[in-house]
Amino acid sequence: MISDIVKRNLIPEADFVFGFADLNGLIPRKFNGYRYGISIGKRLDDRIIDNIKEGPTIEYYNYYNQVNKELAEMTRRIESDLIENKIESNVIEPTVNQAEEKYKDYLKTLTVDISHKLVATRAGLGWIGKTDLFISEKFGPRLRLVTILLKQYTGTPSVPVNESRCGRCVICVEKCPAKAASGKLWNITTHRDEFFDAQKCRKKCSELARQRLNVDERICGLCVAVCPLGGK
Repeated sequence: MISDIVKRNLIPEADFVFGFADLNGLIPRKFNGYRYGISIGKRLDDRIIDNIKEGPTIEYYNYYNQVNKELAEMTRRIESDLIENKIESNVIEPTVNQAEEKYKDYLKTLTVDISHKLVATRAGLGWIGKTDLFISEKFGPRLRLVTILLKQYTGTPSVPVNESRCGRCVICVEKCPAKAASGKLWNITTHRDEFFDAQKCRKKCSELARQRLNVDERICGLCVAVCPLGGK
């Protein structure tokens, strides 16, 4: 039933991937009883990503925000359908709301209570790359993620991905303008800070957004564009 509810909201279905994750022990207590997660990834437009040559473009910036909005709206529709079927759920939207007081806490560590990338790896959709991107089997890093938490799930969760499949590839490491990646491979026992400096990335993204777009945002996209996985 839950798979059917998700599928009928993925339009067109070919532009999405999704899976079910067992998150036992991975969800903070404040979420009160949620144990499972649905991870959904929406494919990004190859033409827009391919145009990222030296840093973010205004087209990519506008598109990034548009896709986040579309994902949020889509997951709210799924949540409504789940509620109609008496299935408790909690949508984790694709971006941090900067207007919220809790955003101040986020800035200290650049971590969130529920990581879309964590849920996606537990849902078997892919792994974490060397520049902390989520790399999906189907679309590479060219996707945006959203999460729906569930209290109950009677199906069989997907088989998790527990380690990187990037191998010796270092293209994103070399192209990163922030030089934020060490090149170390991710696995489930590796903390992000061991292979990637998120603060350094954020600072460079802010500089690039001001220089190239004249906006006060944190956006780059170079590692997404240069990854040999995904694209046509």
